[in-house]
Formats: sequence, structure tokens, C-alpha cells
Amino acid sequence: MNAPHALRAFVARRPITTFFSLAVALSWLAWLPYVLSDNGLGIVHFGFPPVLGTTQILGMLPGAYLGPIFSAFLVTALAEGRPGLRAWVGRLLRWRVNWRWYALALFAVPVVLTLSSLPFAGAFRAPAASLILVWVLGFVLQVITTGLAEEPGWRDFALPHLQPKYGPLRGTLILGPLWGVWHLPLFFTEWGHWPDVTVWSVLEFVGTAIAISFVMTWVFNRSGESLPIALLLHAGINNYLSVAWAELFPNTDPKLAEHLLFAAFTAAALIVAAATKGRLGYPSRARELQAVQ
Repeated sequence: MNAPHALRAFVARRPITTFFSLAVALSWLAWLPYVLSDNGLGIVHFGFPPVLGTTQILGMLPGAYLGPIFSAFLVTALAEGRPGLRAWVGRLLRWRVNWRWYALALFAVPVVLTLSSLPFAGAFRAPAASLILVWVLGFVLQVITTGLAEEPGWRDFALPHLQPKYGPLRGTLILGPLWGVWHLPLFFTEWGHWPDVTVWSVLEFVGTAIAISFVMTWVFNRSGESLPIALLLHAGINNYLSVAWAELFPNTDPKLAEHLLFAAFTAAALIVAAATKGRLGYPSRARELQAVQ
């Protein structure tokens, strides 16, 4: 067996392992300059110039695109060929779903996090028109950057491979921690507010990623494996925290938002897992056979 055929055979036997290994290795390698720069550990005296007010566009985004989405494309092409790529892209373009899923993806996070913040945060300030405009622009930016870079890998590739093999509950428990750990080098940069980082803040972030993964799995399955819905939900979480929360609750410690995010999604994860008896919207074998027939 020649080298290309051997490589394809190996990837076909271990697509999940190959994907996660590539996603982590490629992203971490691409993030190394950002981590070592003055925007991180300061070992190499070079600073990434800000774009749209942040160094993350040039420092973080290339590694994000090189990791999950590129790894998913490469593994799918090697292991499954054109049929696999058509299925992968098909989920990415699955826009025609019930409007209720769009409403949930767009508005559930701002409403839930705002209401859950009211008893704990400081004075609430009604959003100005300018905040709404910034929120919309920020949402679009999050969709085409973070959402598009990550979700074609985590939800469009990893989840459809994990669920048939391990089931929705175990599959999510595998995906969630790996998704959280993938971010680890970024805690040594401005993204992670270095040097104000503690072990507990990292553990809380990984725990939040696991909790969010339960909700994302349920949304992905119940919307008919529509990646746009999962992508919008992911973008909405990031956008609310980075744009809206500090404006709605001024003079409040930003770390409170992270604690509330963890608490809210942990509660949501427990509710979804209990309500679906661990199925998380994944169709039963009988329903799958019925759909094929």
C-alpha cells in the first residue's frame, strides 16, 4: 500500500482522533506567535496591531480557521471523499428550519443572561440605540469569525461522528471538554486577560464549554442538524458577553458575567438532559430506520 492510500486508510479508521489531534495541533502552532508576543507572555517583543479595536483578529483568528474548520474539511475529504464533503457542506447550508429555532438562537441568550443578572449585578441601564447598532454589527462579525471558524468543526464534523458511536450524552461529554481545552493557549494572551488568569477561571471556562455543548447538541439535533442555528447560538453567546453585558450592567465586575454564564448554562444543560432522558434530541434507532424507509 502506497503512502497516500495508507494515510487515507488511517484517517478513515480514526476520523475523530485525527480531527481533534489536527484541530489542536494546527491551532496551537498558529497561536504560538500570539502567545509569545507582547500581547501574551512578552517573550518575543512584537505586538499584533489592533483591527476593529482588538488584536484577536490577527492574533487569534488565523489559528481558529486553521484548526477546527480546516481539520474537518481535510479529514472529511480524506476519509469520506466527495459524498462526505457534500454532507458536511449540506449541514452548513441547512437554513430552512422553523423560525422558532432562529428566535431561540438570536434572543434566548440575551434574555436569559440579562434576567439572571438582575438579582446579582449592579444597576441595570436600558440599552441605547447605539448599543443595539453595535450589537448587530458585533453579531455579524462573530458569525463570520468565531462561529464560522469553529462550528463547521465542532458541531458539523465532530458531533455527527461522535453521536452514532458513543450516543448523544457520551458524545457531548467527549466534545465539550475537548472544545474547552482547545482554547487553553489563548489564556496566555489578551484574549484570556493574561496575566489575570487563575486555575479556577480556566476550569470554569472548560465547565462552561461542557454545559454549552449540551445545549448546542440539543439545538443541533432538534433543528435537523442545522449548523446555521448552532453557529448563531455560539455567536450570540460571545457577542452578548463582549458587547452588551458591560453596557447593560455598568460598574459591575465583568467576572460576574462569566460566573452567571456558567450557572445559566449548567442549569440549562441539566434541564435538557433530564427532559430528553439523555437523548438530547437525537433520534432513536427506530426513527432513523423509519426515515430511511
